[in-house]
Amino acid sequence: MNGEKMLSFRAILGPSGIEADRTLEIGADGSILAIRAGGPPYDGFLALPGMTNAHSHVFQRALSGMGEAARGEDSFWSWREAMYRLAAVITAEQLYDIARHAYSEMLRGGFTRVVEFHYLHHGPGAMRGPEMTDAVVRAAADVGLPLTLLPVYYRTAGFDQSPATDAQARFAFASVDEFLVALEELGDHAGGVAPHSLRAAPAEDLPALIEGADAVLGVGHPVHIHVSEQEREVAECLERFGQTPIELLANTVAMNERWNLVHATHATVTERSHLREAGTSIVLCPLTESYLGDGTFEAREHFVAGGFAAVGTDANTRLSAVDELRCLEYGQRLRDRRRARLANDQGLGGSLWGWAAAGGSRAAGMDAGRLENGAPADLVVLDQKGPAILGHGVETALDAWLVGGDDRDIGAVYVRGERRVERGVVQGEADLKSAFTRAMNAVWST
Repeated sequence: MNGEKMLSFRAILGPSGIEADRTLEIGADGSILAIRAGGPPYDGFLALPGMTNAHSHVFQRALSGMGEAARGEDSFWSWREAMYRLAAVITAEQLYDIARHAYSEMLRGGFTRVVEFHYLHHGPGAMRGPEMTDAVVRAAADVGLPLTLLPVYYRTAGFDQSPATDAQARFAFASVDEFLVALEELGDHAGGVAPHSLRAAPAEDLPALIEGADAVLGVGHPVHIHVSEQEREVAECLERFGQTPIELLANTVAMNERWNLVHATHATVTERSHLREAGTSIVLCPLTESYLGDGTFEAREHFVAGGFAAVGTDANTRLSAVDELRCLEYGQRLRDRRRARLANDQGLGGSLWGWAAAGGSRAAGMDAGRLENGAPADLVVLDQKGPAILGHGVETALDAWLVGGDDRDIGAVYVRGERRVERGVVQGEADLKSAFTRAMNAVWST
């Protein structure tokens, strides 16, 4: 045997669907060397490719449950004020404890990589330094969750290019050049870049930003941007430029496969078609888009037409891959008043999980998200005795989980062949919880 270990499963979700009785040979680097016919004894029931969390603002895990009282015409914009209050006081030490707990929750919820859209750069009082970024990087490493860090370029407060406000000072850079210096200082930690939005990263800055990032990181790194998330955003962009945000973006930079549009909730039929032709991905965050009342992306049309898409947890109110996908599917059902919107002729689970897993890996700038030779052995293993799966065979277990299951149905999570979660438990969980509780108490008593 050339590999370091063998894992056998009653079935796996392969690129073409469910494959019964499979053994994975895993090399010393955690990649899959071979997949062959297997049999008992099994290491698990049904193994799925790990899911990438393609959009996270990890510090916002501390915001969940805060600011929910009705205040007039509540909207994304009033929620944003609550987020600013959190961002104004959180320290690097508190961020580390919050992120460490959140990243462990992601592992428990079936995520095997996180793309961190990191814009809380500066310390309290907007003091420059690496501490906030170091806290995020260390937190992910300490719980064993692979991280794709996307440093965020943020300069202005709105489409009128007014300067960033005092509430945004911890996010903002004075210029593209200042941001690029910070990017270079990150070294290998940065996995791409993210102009925050066209409100905060003016379109005129983008060509220099991308050219400069290419010089630092090399050509081909992923680029993520929030765009067309709220109706007000679209209206303000139309009023200012006579173009929608997606039109403005496409008329400024060459849209291609490296670009990932986060949300794109209000993209038009024509815009979605052009994005698919360019190979551009959409990053959907169904729970956060529901939480903030943003609206519903036309996911079925995008899916049927072969568009690329990933899912992310964004505001991190709930950290569960299956909950994100269920919210996505059920949102399409409510919109259309029909069932099985993102299913194929083999069912819902395989098509939806496979679509999002491959798309998430792509959003992270990787060629993975499938169980095949050469891919990392990132696995989410369902438990045959899980509450939603009990009584199901491998043919229907994934559908049962997608429509009604939760994290209790996950037997194990592997990252590069190493088991990081077993029946909902991560290493050092008691310490993670107590540190998170202390950080929450400190943040919200400030």
